[in-house]
Amino acid sequence: MLDIYQALVNIISKGERAVLATVITSKGSAPRKAGAKMLIRKDGSFVGTVGGGGVEQKVKGKAMEMMNAIEPEVLHFDLSGKGRDAGMICGGQMDVFLEPISTVETLYLFGAGHISRSTAAMGRKLGFRVVVIDPRAEYNNTERFPDADELLVEEYQKAFKKLNVGDDGYIVIYTTGHVSDEECLEFAAGTRARYIGMIGSEKKVLDVKDRLLKKGISKERLDRIYAPIGIEIGAETPEEIAISILAEIIRFKRVGEKEKVA
Repeated sequence: MLDIYQALVNIISKGERAVLATVITSKGSAPRKAGAKMLIRKDGSFVGTVGGGGVEQKVKGKAMEMMNAIEPEVLHFDLSGKGRDAGMICGGQMDVFLEPISTVETLYLFGAGHISRSTAAMGRKLGFRVVVIDPRAEYNNTERFPDADELLVEEYQKAFKKLNVGDDGYIVIYTTGHVSDEECLEFAAGTRARYIGMIGSEKKVLDVKDRLLKKGISKERLDRIYAPIGIEIGAETPEEIAISILAEIIRFKRVGEKEKVA
């Protein structure tokens, strides 16, 4: 059992996904008793067992289908040789609880200005873990960001080495200048972040993307980026702009693929 918990900690620390299968009821001659566990990784590998044979194959198949799910499910197996599970005759019954495992979604804010401050406060209320990256201690501090989970007060290039952005990461870039925006966008394009957005005019965005293309960043990666950022709502104040950005992120979470809203 210890190896399952160690694997679980490793998966969470890397920002990866998995499904934890646990036998919750076991009657008769079922292959495993209640409490037996199996951890199925995204690549199909696994640790532990819930019984082997047809039961385990069905559990693994369902786990792979649920890898990006949020809600858990329960699989019921009738091993009496009747019904849907007639091919698995053990003489008992068992229920297996399948629980999707994923890290807390993290909002990475590059830049600690007024819009970032509003985005951090609202993002935290939406359930995001919030990380703010900005070298300016007078801006990036606990007084201005009391709800942030982590503040990285150092040059962006140094901060990049400390960030492990997985596919539960959402990156928002609004630093103090084109050079630092470009640095952060180049870093972001190389991560597995689910969402990447950068504030700025259409001209600025085109200029930055053009320079990154010349640096060898693929057009496919750059096409993932939402820029200019946010849903158009006529926003003017930092709070309104933060709402437009978070609305775009929420829409992306719920709907998926890139589709700008006019």
